[in-house]
Amino acid sequence: MNTVTNTFDQTSDNLADKASDVADKVGDSADSAISRTRRVANDALDSAADTVDTVREQAEPVVRRLASQAETYARRGIDAVRDSSQQLREQATEITDRTTRYVKDEPLKAVLISAVAGATLLALLTLIARSGESR
Repeated sequence: MNTVTNTFDQTSDNLADKASDVADKVGDSADSAISRTRRVANDALDSAADTVDTVREQAEPVVRRLASQAETYARRGIDAVRDSSQQLREQATEITDRTTRYVKDEPLKAVLISAVAGATLLALLTLIARSGESR
């Protein structure tokens, strides 16, 4: 029984760690997307500034309006990515909490589900490896 409890605790900790890792990776991806969006927005604004230098006297009102719109769109994009990132982090945390509660409430089922998932993954990997060898 103690071994099952230890295995259960380890499985629970592993699931929680993996869910936390997923949340961190999602956050990192969102941060990276925000940085790329900022770079794209900055590049767009730099390009607009070069155009303004050449046609400023003739098109200054139009260029100002376009620059304002580009900045607005960039801010909206950054805000959308930030909001999505936060939602994904919250969902990952909720999934982690639910998984931990389930494992604590149903340890035997959790171990059996983990075993079935592992066996299924092993079977898929074996099939993939075999199909790669036959080519």
